[in-house]
Amino acid sequence: MQLRYNYRAYPNASQRRALARAFGCARVVWNDCLRDRKQAHAAGLPYVTSAELSRLRITQAKRTEERAWLADVSAVVLQQSLRDLDAAYRNFFGSLKGKRQGRKVGPPRYKSKKDTRQSIRLNTNAFSLQDDGTVYVAKVGHLKVKWSRRLPAAPTSLTVTKDSSGRYFLSFVVDTEPDILPELEAESGLDLGLSAFAVLSDGTKIDSPRFLRRAEKKLKCLQRELSRKQKGSKNRAKARIRVARRHARVADRRRDWHHKASTQIIRDNQAVYVEDLAVSGLARTRLAKSVHDAGWSAFVGMLEYKAVKHGRTFARVDRAFPSSQVCSACGFRDGPKPLHVRQWTCGECGTVHDRDHNAARNVLFEGRRIVAVGRAETLNARGAPVRRAPVPAQRGEAGSPRKGQTTQAGIPGLQAREHVKSSSSTRCPSSPGVCRARPSSVSCSPSTRSPWCCFRFR
Repeated sequence: MQLRYNYRAYPNASQRRALARAFGCARVVWNDCLRDRKQAHAAGLPYVTSAELSRLRITQAKRTEERAWLADVSAVVLQQSLRDLDAAYRNFFGSLKGKRQGRKVGPPRYKSKKDTRQSIRLNTNAFSLQDDGTVYVAKVGHLKVKWSRRLPAAPTSLTVTKDSSGRYFLSFVVDTEPDILPELEAESGLDLGLSAFAVLSDGTKIDSPRFLRRAEKKLKCLQRELSRKQKGSKNRAKARIRVARRHARVADRRRDWHHKASTQIIRDNQAVYVEDLAVSGLARTRLAKSVHDAGWSAFVGMLEYKAVKHGRTFARVDRAFPSSQVCSACGFRDGPKPLHVRQWTCGECGTVHDRDHNAARNVLFEGRRIVAVGRAETLNARGAPVRRAPVPAQRGEAGSPRKGQTTQAGIPGLQAREHVKSSSSTRCPSSPGVCRARPSSVSCSPSTRSPWCCFRFR
């Protein structure tokens, strides 16, 4: 499996100028190649191949007076920019044809030097790790890096990034083996929310840290200072950096908290089940700021890849599943309830439920049912993986094959281990072993069925 390891870099003044040239050249190659393909499409001409674009916009462009400065940066940076454009087009075409899962992907767009994030990508031919702890980048120099943890193996690719607050990061993609943890008996269902960040099926509540809300007072002052500065002035640029740094601090604290919470949940449970929330829809409501502050998507993504890394079971419960409407004790569906109702009494058995705890228990039961029919990433009785999908590097970065010289790890003590559609309204008929929702694939058993499974219709 591929994992990404990020580290903070501290380039000096000359190295920052060299990185700025590299960012600009990669952006120009991207925009030139994108423009050629768009013009060819508008004129009804065939799709321009990558080989022709490489010859025209990289090799021949270096010999012209207008693009002679492309030779000042490593050729790997320019070629990788073209490969990134090809990947963007493949994702776009795959999304149009329905071959790519997930949300629809739009066509590639032009890049700007005013974008909040600038980056370049390098393969092993253009960077290497040195024995003194620095990272050599071709035509940039030896970058000083803060090694917060050890790399488990030699990296296959490197991405150098500059964020909106002026910080530089090195992102290594590493091929690693799964770090399987000892098996446990505990399983947990998670109900994500705003009042409490998460409620587990055993009743444990994880309070929401609300990092953005706690930083709003300081951000309001900084935003007010920024609005008073004259546009285009150096003071306005300095004020913008201060605002960006404050936002970056909030994002870093939230990410660190997500990592710690997700790691603890994965270590304490053999199986984790989470409801698949419509975050993009909730982010357009009056609760948008609180939804963004919670960061549910990032948290669930961490749970998913850490479950594969540590040999745990992970499953997503469909968002249409009525986790808040069904009694987890008897299976009676009591209907929808407004958000202000935090406790309710089942009209069938009289059990008093906490809304979030009851939803977490229902997510646990539904997750077990999903695993029973083989639709989740888990291990069967013999230890062989069942429908386990490969886990790519985070943010879609893929590794590059090593050609030429081999990148050496070069860091003392480099070691491997590093810790840090469901049917909601139908019930099974009274005869056990058959489910009306999935008559050919679901077999009910006392250990895997939901509480409302195999109940007669009411």
